[in-house]
Amino acid sequence: MFLQILKLTKETRRNYPSITLSVTVPHTLSLPDQVKLAEMLEKEGVDVIQTEGGKCSTPSKSGVLGLIEKATPTLAAAYSISRAVKIPVMCSSGLSAVTAPMAITAGAAGVGVGSAVNKLNDVIAMVAEVRSIAESLKMAAADQQITHADRSFMM
Repeated sequence: MFLQILKLTKETRRNYPSITLSVTVPHTLSLPDQVKLAEMLEKEGVDVIQTEGGKCSTPSKSGVLGLIEKATPTLAAAYSISRAVKIPVMCSSGLSAVTAPMAITAGAAGVGVGSAVNKLNDVIAMVAEVRSIAESLKMAAADQQITHADRSFMM
């Protein structure tokens, strides 16, 4: 799979040199192999690396603990990969209003929330879910600014 992804990436970059290219690093690889693949993809000119993993995770808990448990594989990948590459990392798969801010804290430049929305059958519920995730990200950003200001004041 590793070599297939690299080959496809090279072909895509050669055929479409000016497009923004995002490649998903499969969660089925070990975490060290995900990092290695991300580093190689960066060398091939990929613009964005996307993590995944929530689909493979089956939480044993319910509620907030279950949401965190479900997002753990993609959060771990975002953390590890974002420290190994200079290009943006997008964390997706299994994220929610609870875990999307964690993805940003882990080092992701952005989040993908397709699975959070696609599981819903009602357009109004989908809009509400996106708004909830966006609001959680805004609140986390505001908290970080306050924390940063507090630290600056204390120094």
